[in-house]
Amino acid sequence: MPNPQATENAAKDPFWDQFISRARQMGVKENALQWLVRRAEAYLAAFPDKRLQQHTLEDVTGYLEQVGRLDRMSDWQFVQIIDAIQNLLMTAKAPAVTQVDWELWRASARSLEGSLEAHHPTVARKKHHAPSPLDQVRATHRALLERVVGEIRRRHYSIRTEQVYEAWVCRFIVFCDHRDPAEVEVERIRDFLEDLAVRGQVSASTQNQALDALVFLYKQVLGQSLEALGDFARAKRPQRLPVVLERSEVGRLLAGIEGTQYLMAALLYGTGMRLMECVRLRVQDIDVNCHQILVRDGKGQKDRVVPLPLRLKQPLQEQLRRVRALHAQDLAAGYGEVPLPDALAQTRPHTSTEWIWQYVFPSGRLSAGPLSGQKRRHHVHENGLQKAVKAAAQRAGIAKKVNCHCLRHSFATHLLESGCDIHTLQVLLGHADVSTTMIYTHVLNQGGQGVRSPLDTLL
Repeated sequence: MPNPQATENAAKDPFWDQFISRARQMGVKENALQWLVRRAEAYLAAFPDKRLQQHTLEDVTGYLEQVGRLDRMSDWQFVQIIDAIQNLLMTAKAPAVTQVDWELWRASARSLEGSLEAHHPTVARKKHHAPSPLDQVRATHRALLERVVGEIRRRHYSIRTEQVYEAWVCRFIVFCDHRDPAEVEVERIRDFLEDLAVRGQVSASTQNQALDALVFLYKQVLGQSLEALGDFARAKRPQRLPVVLERSEVGRLLAGIEGTQYLMAALLYGTGMRLMECVRLRVQDIDVNCHQILVRDGKGQKDRVVPLPLRLKQPLQEQLRRVRALHAQDLAAGYGEVPLPDALAQTRPHTSTEWIWQYVFPSGRLSAGPLSGQKRRHHVHENGLQKAVKAAAQRAGIAKKVNCHCLRHSFATHLLESGCDIHTLQVLLGHADVSTTMIYTHVLNQGGQGVRSPLDTLL
């Protein structure tokens, strides 16, 4: 525990008084100020012979990378260290404060694999609060849920599908008063789906997601058919057009994002990739010489090739150089492994440390995986980019519902405006059916389907 007098003693120094005052303005609570001071003092102790004005980008990132490898470092503690260093450099008016991508580091503080642990039925979770109804189901129906997870992994479904299906099975068991699903009548399944639509007022996609999970449970795990399910009240699926930005709006949006997050957002617009396809890019997927990017295991477990924008060639090469230096440091520290797809880690055990398998956008810290428990460097959490895009849209005054997927919609629409063939666009977007791609023909910049309003014809 920190010394209770740390904040009081620091406040007697004019520099630390300004540091604490700035922290209060940033919303730091009084009981956390002493921790912030200690984090700042620990950073200064790492550079005993160097003034803050002389600190460089390499000093800050090197320190954060070193701290990120420490065991038992919680996410909130890592964010607190980032806040302390940023506040320290801002107080000293050090040039390095404008060179560090602070938001990217904060996003990297969120452990991706650790976040999966909270939803995983086969991983022991430490609870500091009263168990929820779903937690009780996971405890009493553990064997069934492990069978569900086993069938999902045998089919190589994504970890997110595993989370969603497991959660819907738990909700269904709660709805059935914790009865075994194998003993539940078909009518209860219909009641559950109708309850979601009528009382829960969920969207049609959410109801279909629940149905898919239950069909998987009964057909693939319990070996039962749901042909007798029949009709039930379905949530109405609205026909919505995608939100598309004008070219000038895209320019203003990207101008408001800096550092690595700018590179990621620019890739979303310049290639049409989905958010998770971007953050999961590996080094071997980037072909700078051929100006293309290989998107592996996209939606529907399909690979495709997208163009690499020429103006992003140099920023990507610089990003790869930084990642290679970080990987070399990890190897020297006894780490350097990344998660591998399917059974590749078992068939080729040394592949996980190879340079070509490293993530293009790695996390700023190491984290233990929920399944293996092994400390590795995962890709950066997508939440940071989502927040950066939303904040940039607000600063740019864009009066639309802007998110990362909006950049993919804009990519498709702008290509069509430029004369791109609809079937070529289908391939670039990875759509299984051209009818999905055809939706972008309805949002071309023509104003009301190209119809001229009669108001404009009045004399």
